[in-house]
Amino acid sequence: MKTIHIVAETIPEAFEKAMVETWENGARFKTQYDQEEREDPLSRDVTAMIHITDPMKEPRIHRGIPMGLNDLERYRNEILYGVHDYYMDDTSNPDRWTYTYSARLFNYDVLTAVPSNVTDVIFPSIENFRLERINQIERCIKQLKECGYSRRIIAVTYQTWKDANCGDPPCLQFLQFRTEQTSDGPKLNMQVFMRSNDAYKAFFSNAFAFTELQKMVADRVGVDVGSCVHTATSFHIYGSYFEEFKGFLNTIKNRSFEDRVFDSNSTLTTELFIDGCNELLSEEKMPEDKKQLIRERKLYLESLL
Repeated sequence: MKTIHIVAETIPEAFEKAMVETWENGARFKTQYDQEEREDPLSRDVTAMIHITDPMKEPRIHRGIPMGLNDLERYRNEILYGVHDYYMDDTSNPDRWTYTYSARLFNYDVLTAVPSNVTDVIFPSIENFRLERINQIERCIKQLKECGYSRRIIAVTYQTWKDANCGDPPCLQFLQFRTEQTSDGPKLNMQVFMRSNDAYKAFFSNAFAFTELQKMVADRVGVDVGSCVHTATSFHIYGSYFEEFKGFLNTIKNRSFEDRVFDSNSTLTTELFIDGCNELLSEEKMPEDKKQLIRERKLYLESLL
């Protein structure tokens, strides 16, 4: 196994450095998604620690990401607002989503024993359990206000009783928040820990959306955003898209950095983000309370134009 340690000021810088390091130094691994008929090359895989020192600094967008900015906005709203949590509702659909990061972070389901006598403490029956939903992000905000430097302020996603036998368990395992007293005042740092991370297809959107969540928490606590350290035990480039990825490497080689990035609040970006909001609002089955959050987000974006 190979390891890499990336330090960069902005998300696009971290993205580029991590891609190049993984491509050049990654160990070769088979994956459970390889297709023999395609003869996919072995993936390139590292354990990565990616330290983004100023994740809210512009430019925050890389032109070479393999997704549209409307899709990036949709993903942001999935993480912060849970706009697609309703994809889990249709239990008759074998292809339904079995979890979302938002549901695990904001509505973590756990069975809690409620014993009615001494015997129930030792041998609780199913009648002595109740389903409890924990808003872990709200709990983290409360803990940060009480003792921001605590090392105990985490939000987890993994549920062993569900995920150990799941065909697609969560890649994100936990977030940790901690306030640091700096010369510029208190800042909220965030640690992201992932068991698996598609380097080219997913890391950028993960980093963008997770740091948007970091900012939301920081605003609620009343501090500035600090650094984000994104750790992935398997940070990989799949062989199935090597040819596409080589085009990305050519972009890095042949264009200046200024031509490879742009600001997240530019007119073009904002218009595409609004397109993403409109696409979400067109989903007929989305709950009204989620649509209201998107409308408020859209109004904010329109105020930037």
